[in-house]
Amino acid sequence: MYKEVISFIRGKFNEPEKFIPLHIPTFNGNEKKYVNECIDSTFVSSVGKFVNQFERKVAEFTGAKYAIASVNGTAALHIALILSDVNQDDEVITQPLTFVATTNAISYTGAKPIFIDVDKDTMGLSPKSLRDWLEGNVEKRTVEESNTKHLKSFNKTTGKQVKACIPMHTFGHPCRIDEIKEICDDYNITLIEDAAESLGSYYKEKHTGTFGKFGFLSFNGNKTITSGGGGMILTDDEELAKKAKHITTTAKVPHDWNYIHDMIGYNYRLTNIAAAIGVAQMEQLPDFLIRKRKLAKEYSTFFSKTDFKFVEENKNTKVNYWLNAIILKNRKQRDEFLKYFNDNKIMTRPIWELMTRLEMFKDCQVGALPNAEWLSDRVVNIPSSVIYN
Repeated sequence: MYKEVISFIRGKFNEPEKFIPLHIPTFNGNEKKYVNECIDSTFVSSVGKFVNQFERKVAEFTGAKYAIASVNGTAALHIALILSDVNQDDEVITQPLTFVATTNAISYTGAKPIFIDVDKDTMGLSPKSLRDWLEGNVEKRTVEESNTKHLKSFNKTTGKQVKACIPMHTFGHPCRIDEIKEICDDYNITLIEDAAESLGSYYKEKHTGTFGKFGFLSFNGNKTITSGGGGMILTDDEELAKKAKHITTTAKVPHDWNYIHDMIGYNYRLTNIAAAIGVAQMEQLPDFLIRKRKLAKEYSTFFSKTDFKFVEENKNTKVNYWLNAIILKNRKQRDEFLKYFNDNKIMTRPIWELMTRLEMFKDCQVGALPNAEWLSDRVVNIPSSVIYN
């Protein structure tokens, strides 16, 4: 069966012998033209027209009112956490089945992650597990501050405030984000969507990353589109959008010559030269999505005749199929599959190691994780690049 899978993949990518990567960028548009224009203008750093164009195109595509470009998705999340008032010793709920950058960004603020289980079918945060954990572990209190009463949630075990929740749309598959939002609203916990992988994915016809107070995207070289790096903060809040732009440009107050900074800022603004690539990629995004969904459909048909389960979109979702995934029988078969395919020059990768198994997060509070552990033992990504043959 492994040989049949290899034959199918090589046939799809029209590579009978060469190494087939997991996901490579596709540059078939105006990338060189816009980069040359950027170089000729000399505006190659964080100021220039392409940064503004990139932000505008992403906002229009996703339906977010505001999009703020950053150097990468991790920086975008870091800023979203700061603007959500996540501080030292606060707590942030997220899922253990995620890329390490999600939990790293939480750690940058001094907050501690709490790991809650995922749903098997979405591979994203489970609303049922979230509510069960909150009902058993969190106390809601009304706190008066500056003559205003606020509902806040506190961890009964640690006494610390649970400030935010970061669910992830894994591999572009939307989680049950509307249910998660309802729960977060009930506990007055800020919802920040990790939509790093889900540009072009929709839940109930609404783009991922636009349900919470913030969402963020990634444009790393292996994503559906790339700017060589880069990220984007999404929000509908005008004041927060202005503040995000301000602190990602070192919090510099505009002045003709003086260097005045009015708060702690970050050198997180995307460069104009990277944004030039991003603008050209956004022009091609609709076509990329059509081609990726076509490949996913062909994979689905092929794997339906095998012992491997192809991960398909769920009801009420439209998936970008950034990385296609299959589910194997157990960890032993997963490891055999990975070795065989990589030995035969077909790049395949397991899903990430659970965050709870990493040294720096092993002492964090966790709920029961049967689904995350099950998926961790079985999920494999297969080649998913845009195909033009």
